[in-house]
Amino acid sequence: MSDEPTGRKQGHRWAKGESGNRSGRAKGSRNRVLVALDKIGGDAAEAVLTATVAAAKGGDLGAASLILSRVWPARKGRPVVLDLPAMTSAADLPAVLGAVAQAVAAGEITPDEGQAVAAVLETQRRAIQATEIEARLTALEQKAIGQ
Repeated sequence: MSDEPTGRKQGHRWAKGESGNRSGRAKGSRNRVLVALDKIGGDAAEAVLTATVAAAKGGDLGAASLILSRVWPARKGRPVVLDLPAMTSAADLPAVLGAVAQAVAAGEITPDEGQAVAAVLETQRRAIQATEIEARLTALEQKAIGQ
């Protein structure tokens, strides 16, 4: 048997930040397989695009969908127009969220859109609350200085 430690008790063989392979892979070098695949793709890209367009024109819905998804990407969201009550203090949030919930229930907006609107309202509530706290703190400081 060897006196050399093994497993979890084994010490570090190299200093921190030092690789076991000093020459190692050069920075910025790419994997050979990826370089080969890029070359194949680059050489055949025009032919593949031409064939895909021809298939789409021939009625292949998969090819048409592929092309359209690249040319005309799916929308990530849409403007939401809601008639909401004014929110001038943090205490107004329940009424405003109630209006959002009613819009979701009525099908005016999707649940995802309702959740996004609620997140915006929560951010607004925090901003209002921070402003109110700042005003109260300033008033307390002025009162303490005046005494």
